[in-house]
Amino acid sequence: MSSEMMKWPYLPMMDTFKKEMNKLFDTFGGVGENVFREWMPPLDISETGENVVVKAEIPGVDPKEIHISVKNDALTIRGEKKGEKEEKGKNYHFIERRYGNFVRTVLLPTPVKYEQAKAEYRNGILEITLPKQEKEESKEIPIKVN
Repeated sequence: MSSEMMKWPYLPMMDTFKKEMNKLFDTFGGVGENVFREWMPPLDISETGENVVVKAEIPGVDPKEIHISVKNDALTIRGEKKGEKEEKGKNYHFIERRYGNFVRTVLLPTPVKYEQAKAEYRNGILEITLPKQEKEESKEIPIKVN
């Protein structure tokens, strides 16, 4: 079935439709392109002599809904930002805040000791500290001659 999807002749028309919908949203509220994007938390990644530090901006997310994993030098943060319940009789003029599930995966700049990682959530910022692996010194291997 996936090969049939690739051959679907209307795929270019869907892109045109998306662009036209974005123009419409721009006209009536200024939302535009962001309507079709999933929410992903913005990240800062820094490095000290001992650690890689990742900070994710995720205000309004319950820390119990956040899951962090490291595999093959890639850090994954996943979770859910729960939305507000709709109230009857309330008319919105703008809806720009994003809700729902999110997944953010980034490659770490250096190998880390993931089993020693620590995470802290404060004031809407998730801070993950990952100790760096020590660099292995190169070792000369003597050649035995018979």
